[in-house]
Amino acid sequence: MFLRRPEVPDGLKLAPELSRGLPLVGHTVEFVRDTIGMLERANHELGEIAAVRVAGRRMVALFGPEAHEAVFRAKDAVLDPREAYKIMTPVFGEGMVYDATPEKMAEQFKMLLPALKDRRMRTYGETILDEVERSVADWGDEGEVDVVDYCRVLTNFTSSRCLIGEEFRERMTDEFARIYHDLERGVTPLAYIDANLPIPSFKKRDQARIRLVKLIGEIIEERKRTGRTGEDFLQTLMEARYEDGAALTHDEITGMLLAAMFAGHHTSSVTTAWALIELCRNPAYMRRVVAELDEVYGADGQTDYASLRNIPVTEHAVKETLRLYPPLFLLIRVVQKDWVYKGHHLPKGTWVLVSPTVSQRDRAVFTHPYTFDPDRFAEPRSEGKKDWAFIAFGGGRHKCLGNAFALLQIKAILGTLLRRYEFELVDPKVKPDFHGLVIGPSEPCRLRYRKRAELSVTPAVSTGEPASVSEEARQEAREEAVAPAPKQERVQLHIALDLDVCQGHAVCVNEAPEVFYLDDETGKVAVHTDRPDPKHNDAVRAAADYCPQRTIQLEEEALPQEALSQDEASLPSGCPVAH
Repeated sequence: MFLRRPEVPDGLKLAPELSRGLPLVGHTVEFVRDTIGMLERANHELGEIAAVRVAGRRMVALFGPEAHEAVFRAKDAVLDPREAYKIMTPVFGEGMVYDATPEKMAEQFKMLLPALKDRRMRTYGETILDEVERSVADWGDEGEVDVVDYCRVLTNFTSSRCLIGEEFRERMTDEFARIYHDLERGVTPLAYIDANLPIPSFKKRDQARIRLVKLIGEIIEERKRTGRTGEDFLQTLMEARYEDGAALTHDEITGMLLAAMFAGHHTSSVTTAWALIELCRNPAYMRRVVAELDEVYGADGQTDYASLRNIPVTEHAVKETLRLYPPLFLLIRVVQKDWVYKGHHLPKGTWVLVSPTVSQRDRAVFTHPYTFDPDRFAEPRSEGKKDWAFIAFGGGRHKCLGNAFALLQIKAILGTLLRRYEFELVDPKVKPDFHGLVIGPSEPCRLRYRKRAELSVTPAVSTGEPASVSEEARQEAREEAVAPAPKQERVQLHIALDLDVCQGHAVCVNEAPEVFYLDDETGKVAVHTDRPDPKHNDAVRAAADYCPQRTIQLEEEALPQEALSQDEASLPSGCPVAH
């Protein structure tokens, strides 16, 4: 299709167009065959902004932290994701999520959020641990496993049990794994052109959804018939109502359950597989991860919510995996009103493309970007903390709701497996599979496993330090853990909230309830005071650190001497707790 050159206001210019566009079809063939390759070429050839022509659409790719912030902070009335993500309509259903009106979509997201809120998150660790133990019950002392297939099936079980409920999990068979696999494989770049083309992968996708509606409908009807209720997301949806009082249909409940599964599952499955692969390729870092896990958990320590936040070496490995292999390699917005970025005119109807895969390998932000280097996320480097640079889960108000659940699940699975087994790749030459929008390792991908010898380590007081610290340092940390409470902190924190990105996970409310609360009217976080009592500083910092959206920004100000408590102010300078 021929695209007319749009009129450009004085003083502005159009985004430069990528070379090698073909007559009539533009870059369509390259987009379908190798989307990432095309975007990498665009970034190298044209820099931060590049235009392409795909299937009669004008698309502009933007790269780098500044561009990310501009895109993710833009209001939906200017840059809207719904039109592009209608490719999910065959999976979620008509009138669901991105196929709904903005008002209805907002109501549906409010129904989805309870499954991913912090309060429920704290119950998931034990569930995931149990599923991992069940999954390896028949492994024996050694053997081989296809890590991609294993992670796919395991995270089907963990996600469904955590997000949907015990009853649904116990009814799951290999059929559900096949159904979900067919649904995922039916979401490809080709769907951006036409999500209803008569091709085999789309036909399998549609058949899988019909079957899933039937399976879930049977459970719903049985609950209604028997009066049984469950403490799970399925029950939440059965009882949910739109603002006009209407209940969800079986088809809508299935769509919401699939939205929850996609939010927490696809990231967990492929990232767990990639993390195991990269750790096998990097045995020195694998040893550091295992040493940390042994230190934190000992011989039989329990995986729980608190401990999963106290394994930084492992978490950095997961984040580095997400940097190299972000599950969604393409994020899209559609221009609703003429938009300007750095002097470039993007007219209404333009598709704006952001690629986490390409941008997270930017040499201007990440040193040696193609190298697996988890220490880039540790202090003092902290490359991943640069605003809008690490976008594995997207950003802004549409950042993936399931990001916190995904990180929890991946760490729980890795923590359990690596404490039980040693792994090595059968064939180190693993390549990405670009079939769909979720980039997993190509199959089959075999790992050889061997059961570890029984650990003699006893559970230790967690210090929050990497496992490589000396035994003397560990002993000091243990003594500090039982020491009297420290003096009053001499710092006043100032809290600023970025409500444009808040999704209401309520992590901060659980960390520091004296300071944060959820506003019932907006569904977003609020503060009782933006200058909290210094005795709450540790809790406020934890709230900022663990917020999935990075909603909370903190500034520090030294307290004057007269602001200290009378007891502390009167301490002599030689007192052990005075500075």
